Amino acid sequence: MIVCFGSVNLDLIFALPHLPAAGETVLAPAMTIEPGGKGANQAVAAARDGAHVVFAGAVGTDALANDALRLMRAANMDTSRIAVAQAATGCAAICVDPAGRNFIAVASGANLAARHAQVEAALLGPGTTVLLQMEVPRAEIEALVRRARAAGCRIVLNVAPAAPLDEAALRAVDILVANEGEASFLGELLGCGADAAALNARLGVDVVLTLGERGVEAATAGGVVHLAAHPVDVVDTTGAGDCFTGVLAAALDRGLALPAALARANLAAGLCCTRPGTQGSMPMAAQTSAAIRK
Repeated sequence: MIVCFGSVNLDLIFALPHLPAAGETVLAPAMTIEPGGKGANQAVAAARDGAHVVFAGAVGTDALANDALRLMRAANMDTSRIAVAQAATGCAAICVDPAGRNFIAVASGANLAARHAQVEAALLGPGTTVLLQMEVPRAEIEALVRRARAAGCRIVLNVAPAAPLDEAALRAVDILVANEGEASFLGELLGCGADAAALNARLGVDVVLTLGERGVEAATAGGVVHLAAHPVDVVDTTGAGDCFTGVLAAALDRGLALPAALARANLAAGLCCTRPGTQGSMPMAAQTSAAIRK
């Protein structure tokens, strides 16, 4: 079982001829509205890859909430631990250019009301993988890490977006996932290098870095491995990191060893990049398995 504690957003996606410079207005012919949020995205990616997912987070009382939860409910995950807060549902504005590059602005809203106590003790144990990101309050993440560690859970933390976290919490996770920018932030925060090996040596946990078109690098007690990115026709890179992390957690949760789990997540993230959008671009398990067989 995967317990995901994280954010729920509604994404407003603008396909633009180019990304705006400071002070520039760029017109888009239309806008796409899609569920998002790093927590929800990763939970959907894991559920679509076959995992049993329990999600804890928060939405508002506004009209955005139902749309924000639509694909989570369609993925048949347990959403009964999502609280309703007296705040606006989280919302993101995403601009994407023809090369698939993006920039994103997020209003946290109800995500700031998410509390670790929404995850009851009965959910935590050696058979549980706890999946975390950085779009809910830091203190709540740290508290859930402490509880999950004491209960013997596997803990996967995606340090995204980059934000400070207590070093004791970082040392308590099993797998830390970051992109290059987030790794640079962590390296500066911890006073060490920003590559996977340096972070692994500093924290003593498995570190996985997503490197975009250069693939994936992982550092564990057994050494450093690098997986090349699968060549794909990129449509939109939004959500690819969330897809990778969610599928990685799902693969580990069902017993795959880390090298096989990394390979599956790497391929799923490549498939995600061939589709527009965020949560809706996460591949189904059968699609990822078919691509692996090829």
